Parts: sequence; C-alpha cells; structure tokens
Amino acid sequence: MEQQVMWQQLIKLVKHEVLPALGCTEPISLALAAAIASKYLNKNKINRIEAYVSPNLMKNGMGVTVPGTGMVGLPIAAAIGAIGGDAQAGLEVLKNITPKQINQAKALLSEYKVNVKIADNDKAIYSEANVYTSSDHVRVCIENSHTNVILIEKNGESIFKADSKIQDESNNESIINHMSVKQIYDFATQANFEDIEFILHSAELNDALSQEGLRREYGLSIAATLHQQTKTGLLADDLLSKVIIRTTAASDARMGGATLPAMSNSGSGNQGITATMPVVVVADYLEATPEQLARALILSHTIAIYIHSKFPPLSALCAATTAAMGSAAGMAWLLGKGQYEPVDMAICNMIGDLSGIICDGASNSCAMKVSTSVSSGFKAVLMAVNRIRVTGNEGIVCDSVETTINNLGAIVSNSMKATDTQIIDIMSHKA
Repeated sequence: MEQQVMWQQLIKLVKHEVLPALGCTEPISLALAAAIASKYLNKNKINRIEAYVSPNLMKNGMGVTVPGTGMVGLPIAAAIGAIGGDAQAGLEVLKNITPKQINQAKALLSEYKVNVKIADNDKAIYSEANVYTSSDHVRVCIENSHTNVILIEKNGESIFKADSKIQDESNNESIINHMSVKQIYDFATQANFEDIEFILHSAELNDALSQEGLRREYGLSIAATLHQQTKTGLLADDLLSKVIIRTTAASDARMGGATLPAMSNSGSGNQGITATMPVVVVADYLEATPEQLARALILSHTIAIYIHSKFPPLSALCAATTAAMGSAAGMAWLLGKGQYEPVDMAICNMIGDLSGIICDGASNSCAMKVSTSVSSGFKAVLMAVNRIRVTGNEGIVCDSVETTINNLGAIVSNSMKATDTQIIDIMSHKA
C-alpha cells in the first residue's frame, strides 16, 4: 500500500477511535440506547425500562458513577439516558442533563420501573434498551462498539436495521491489522503536522479533567493523596510522581462522576487518559513544541489502538495497561531523542513487567490500576533510554516487539476467557 494512503487511513482510524466521552463508556452505551429509544416516543411519559447488556458490559457498569447523577450503576444510566439524554451526542449523551431530569430518573428507580439484566449472547459489547410508555414500546440495540446501533424497533416494527455483512467487512479490513510498531513510528514522526494536529485536543480535554481531579475530591482521591504526600516528603516531587499524579487525577475525576469529558481511546476514557497524560507531563518537563507533543501523542494513541486490536474490546485484562504501553512509546520518543529503538524496547519492557492486571469492572479503583500502569510505563522508558530491554529469552517477551504483542494478545483472547468468566461470576454473586 502506498505510504500516504496508509497514513490517511491511519488518521481516519485514530479519529474514529479517539473521541470525547462523558463518563464510563459502558453505562454510557446503555444511556445512549435509551436516549435513542426515547426519541421515538414523542415525549410521552415513560412507564418503565427493560434493559439487557452483555456480561462484560454488566461487569464494567456495576460500580461506576454516572456523571451528574451522584449514583452508581446501569439502572440510573438507562433512566437518565431515556429522560434527558441527547440521542445525537454519541458518547457525550449525558452532557445536557438537568437537575429536574435527574430527579425524574431517580423517581423511576425508586418506583422499581427500571430493570437491567444480562443478555443471552456472546458479544463483548451489547446494550439493549426497551423503553415503554402507556401506548408504545421502542427497542434499541447497540453491538460491537459503544455507539454502533444495529437495530431500532417501534411496537415490533423495524425502523432501522444495520447490514451485518457490511459491518463484518469493515471490522475485518481495519488498516491497523496490517501495521507494525515501526510503521506506526514512521507515521507518527513523518506525517505532516497539519494532518495530526487534531490529536492535541486529547491533551486539552484530559488535562482539564486532571486539573478537576486535583481541585475536588473524586472517587478514592488517589491523586490528591499522592500529591499531599509530596508536600510531607513521603513521596518525591519528581517527574515520575508528576506522571502518576496528573494521570491518576484525571481517572479519579472520570470514575468519580465529574461532568467533564475525557478523550477516549478504543472506547474507553481511562485508556484515553492513560495514553495521553504521561506524554503531556513529559512534554511539559522537556518544554516540547506543539508539534513534538502532537507526534508523541499520535504515536501513543496509535500504539494503544494497535495493541488493543489484538484482543476483544472488553476482556479480563485491564486495558489501562496496554494504553500505558502506548504512552510509554510516546514518552520514549520524547526522552529518547526521537529514536525508534527506545520505543520498541519500552513496549517490550512493559509486557515483561505488567501483563496480568485483571479488569474486575469499572469503578473508582480503576484509578489505582491507571497509576500502577503509568508507573510501570515510566520505569520501562527509563530502562529503554539506557538501552536496557527484557530479552527474548524471558517469559512471553520475544526478540520481536510484534511477536511479543501477539503473545500478550493470545493470552488475553484465549487463556483469560476463563478468568473473565470467573470474575463476572464473583461480581454477580456478591451479597
């Protein structure tokens, strides 16, 4: 494929995968389905909502705060989506909700008129909202990605049905499946700045979320706690601490229900934060130019997409770890003076270190996993700039970075299926 054509396809892919998202994308997906359903009910009073979600979406929606509501879980997401959601806003479906609408949504819950169950299918991402009034019933189904509507029915009659063949062909022909880390590096370092400048918006959004996370108490207040300890002397106020604190602050705010959007990556706000903020912090430290920041960010986000493409969209692996491999690549490019080798080495070092953190659902503790992941990433980069790499004789790491990434993908796609089933079983049977 001619290089310029390939790069333009990559840019299109990144723009598709790196999007603003308000709130955790799993409950937001259900909120979007409910909002779309409500659009076809002519503003009639909603009597009840019946929703069905995939096991992984249930796992990631059980313990996370829905922005603006102060409540946790999928039922409030479905209710506020149906009552106040913007059906045209995608992952920002809840950006215009009002206190009155929130009270109406909470009233539906208090009257036991919202029910969310696990769907009987094998899709990683699936949201189905059935919204009822006294006279009508609208059913909306989202599948495979958080905003991909495949079906809209009203009173049993189809309004919209996606062509599954076209979707399958589109999924199978993604440009990322034909790339290598070196090709992504070439793209990030050589593409016209004007073509990749858009990625700077990820720095603006996620840095604003980070500042919000340090300004107020959200979730477990991990970043605020670490920041406080830099003042007591228990934690050094160095570049590593800044990387951890500023990244974790954004995750604290997002998981704690802040009403600011994150720039997501691969359908996840935490992945977008993790792919963005370490690069921003290092770029600030180095007083990098906007072009240098843009190249480091496009490298980070594209590597994160590339690695995440090797396994299911939702799995037993905490994807903040793979997003941190992206930001490790970006940091390695900045600190390694633009050379390729530190990028390659940093990714392999991370896989040698951090390849087994489980995903046990979206919650405030996700910010802890984010802090662990970016800490590992920074350590991997420091090793890489000193030309120290986990060797191909150790564990799942091989001499080739692509083979190493594929090995991680094989474990997640195959062996960790049983882990995922066990996690979901444990979570769904909590007292």
